[in-house]
Amino acid sequence: MFPTINLRETGVNLHRIMDKRGITPKDIKEFLNLGSIQSVYNWCNGLNMPTVDNLYALSQLLQVSIDEIICGNRKAIVPEPVVIIENPRTRRLYAYCKQLNRVLAA
Repeated sequence: MFPTINLRETGVNLHRIMDKRGITPKDIKEFLNLGSIQSVYNWCNGLNMPTVDNLYALSQLLQVSIDEIICGNRKAIVPEPVVIIENPRTRRLYAYCKQLNRVLAA
């Protein structure tokens, strides 16, 4: 399935995050230096999406990642934890176990 963004859910989510942070549409208009507050209302109503630049700035203002703003049908991407092992023997053993787990999972 091709990943798509749900405009309506994204708008509801954006509005929820704004309420949680105590940020108004007027605050966003001023922060992004938009010509009209109607753009923010259109985003919250799911009529359209902010540009990538505006999403990037919104994520800073709202203190969330862009992925936390956008809602869609894509499964969440879970980053693999970084493991630092200094002992070379233990590092090789860890790499072997990791590779073995990948083979067994397939």
